Amino acid sequence: MIIFKNLRWKNFLSTGDKWTEINLNKISSTLIVGQNGSGKSTMLDALSFALFGKPHRNINKPQLVNTINNRDCIVEVNFTIGKYEYKVVRGIKPQIFEIWRNDSLLNQSSHAKEYQKILEQNLLKLNHKSFHQIVVLGSSSFIPFMQLPAQHRRDVIEDLLDINIFSKMNILIKEKNSAVREKLKDLNYDLDIVKNKIESQKKYIRDITQINTDEINDKKDKINEVQEIITGLQLSNSELSTFIEKNAEACSAALKAANNKKQIVLSDKATTSSSIKNVVVASKFYKENDNCPTCTQTIEPSFKQGKVDSLKTEALSLKQTMDTLQKQAEEITENLDKWTKAHEEIRKKQSDVHSNNKNIEIYQDQITGYNSGIARLTSREGDLSTANSDLLDMRTQHDEYMESRFQLNEQYSYNSVMSEMLKDTGIKTKVIKQYIPVINKLVNQYLQVLDFFVHFNLDESFQETIRSRHRDAFSYDSFSEGEKQRIDLALLFTWRMIAKMKNSVATNLLILDETFDSSLDHDGVDNLMKILHTLDDDTNVFVISHKGEILDGKFKEKLEFYKDKNFSKVK
Repeated sequence: MIIFKNLRWKNFLSTGDKWTEINLNKISSTLIVGQNGSGKSTMLDALSFALFGKPHRNINKPQLVNTINNRDCIVEVNFTIGKYEYKVVRGIKPQIFEIWRNDSLLNQSSHAKEYQKILEQNLLKLNHKSFHQIVVLGSSSFIPFMQLPAQHRRDVIEDLLDINIFSKMNILIKEKNSAVREKLKDLNYDLDIVKNKIESQKKYIRDITQINTDEINDKKDKINEVQEIITGLQLSNSELSTFIEKNAEACSAALKAANNKKQIVLSDKATTSSSIKNVVVASKFYKENDNCPTCTQTIEPSFKQGKVDSLKTEALSLKQTMDTLQKQAEEITENLDKWTKAHEEIRKKQSDVHSNNKNIEIYQDQITGYNSGIARLTSREGDLSTANSDLLDMRTQHDEYMESRFQLNEQYSYNSVMSEMLKDTGIKTKVIKQYIPVINKLVNQYLQVLDFFVHFNLDESFQETIRSRHRDAFSYDSFSEGEKQRIDLALLFTWRMIAKMKNSVATNLLILDETFDSSLDHDGVDNLMKILHTLDDDTNVFVISHKGEILDGKFKEKLEFYKDKNFSKVK
């Protein structure tokens, strides 16, 4: 139960810089009077502003600050819930919002809206609408229960019966299901990815298996082709080597012998040619000279003739020798050409052998490369094993995803069933069904006390049916303002009784704002006072009225608001 203890404010609306304070649980019944505009209803606005951040009446928040001082607008309310003492402080210029529990400030790290939720949902367990259905009945901007739309009526009753927890649970379930849907969406995306990976891995394994076989076979074919070429080159080298071994030595010897002979013949030709030149010179000398140039003696003709003849004979012999040597030289040259060609052929064959050996080395390197490729491709069996292992991991992951999806779908189905149960047509309806007869019974009892003899019935959809004694059916809007007032009062006291029965949002405070001044006649006022006198001792009633003369003496305490130098004050 919420026990409101005191309320105070300053620089709020027409109140000045001095604190205005009202004790909320000291006196069981208090009459608040004053002229119009004196600040009687400021109490309601201050209490509503402190608890909910907005006034009771339809006033913009900036207008709550006193226009003269225009700063330090502060409202404080103290109350107890169980063993805890609470104080809520709220201000404008500067902005203040504090919740104290047993003199310790509650954590303010959250946003103001979240902080307000803590106050309404965790502490008061009342929202602005419900508070004004249980605590306040007024004629200003207050909307009576019967003038609320069906959903707002439901909200009020859910607060009273403390079953709005089911709505919160439903919100949480929906949030969970929303998270589950997101997880399912992500999981389905991951499943699609892993499925694609599995298919890609299967194709990779098939391809790598086929590629390995094809490439190995291709390299083996190339090795065979190259080996055949090498075999052909080696066979050619064998034939060339045989030819070289067979002819090289003889060719070299013959070529050497021919060159030696050539040198001898050339030397002999040179000697013979020199002898011929000497014979020619001598013959010319004897032909041209009759005297010896050295001793000047006359050369005997016979001697001269003998020398000439001898020289002719010698010249002839030398000519024959030169012809023989020339012939020998020609034979030797021909022989040299023959053996030189043979030697060139041998050299060419040696070059061919060398070239073949180089090519064999190149082809053997190719074979080595092909064998390395085959070894690499063969080593891919290890890669293939790794690929198969990866495929197994992917399938395991796929199975895990499928299991997770199954669990999430189960959770989603379970949450959906829970959500259906927590809807307005579920558990809450069953709870409300149990209390609807009690609510109707209490409303009708209070209507009888107020001398309004009709049968009021509220159904499970919170639509009313009101029957007269003649069983004619009416709606709330069918009645006069005074009759509506009686229905509103009956509902107000009913909600308080229900709250007390549930002990969820029960409170000591009841405020009637100009209720006696509006549509109640004299009998209605007396009947309302009867109800007020039947309230429990722990109820503190505040009646705001500008008809003090009618209500004087009916309350244990009287507070009067008045204006002093444009500031509202109380005495």
